[in-house]
Amino acid sequence: MFSFSNAWAGPEPAGRTCRRMETVSTTTTQPETLKLTAELKAFIAEWKAKPGSLIMVLHRVQQTFGYIPRAVAFEVAELLEVPLAKIYGVITFYNFFKLKKPGRNQIQVCLGTACYLRGGEDIIHEVEGHLGVGLNAVTPDGEFSFEAVRCLGCCGLAPVMVINGEVYGKLETSQLPGILAKYRQA
Repeated sequence: MFSFSNAWAGPEPAGRTCRRMETVSTTTTQPETLKLTAELKAFIAEWKAKPGSLIMVLHRVQQTFGYIPRAVAFEVAELLEVPLAKIYGVITFYNFFKLKKPGRNQIQVCLGTACYLRGGEDIIHEVEGHLGVGLNAVTPDGEFSFEAVRCLGCCGLAPVMVINGEVYGKLETSQLPGILAKYRQA
């Protein structure tokens, strides 16, 4: 079994607790049936001998599936002739890559310096309360996945949240119910 933890290691305000860490395991109770498509296999063959091929291939796999399925990671390792440990080393090092299927609506809350100082932590707590899950988790209905990120490059709009690529800046906790409802109904 291969498992790892992904947690934000920032300071915790006094008297506050929140669900900071969720352990992710690549073992599952249902067998994965996802396989590389012919198009992905051709892409891998094209990139195999080029420098940086592993990251390019993993980007394409994630673009296709929305995450890196375990069974597909095994196939990629075999086709690129690299150890599976190297595949998982890259996937777990870069925050961009996901091992779990994300929710239909992907929420990212910035905890970079500007956002943190202007209430990013409060946004995190409020979203956790509304969704009923902590960071790095997917709601049981598969509607939302929720993560904190280091910087979204919108420091002048702090605090910032992004849902499916749509930026919400100068965010206040009172705005969150309406924003989340918009995505629930879509």
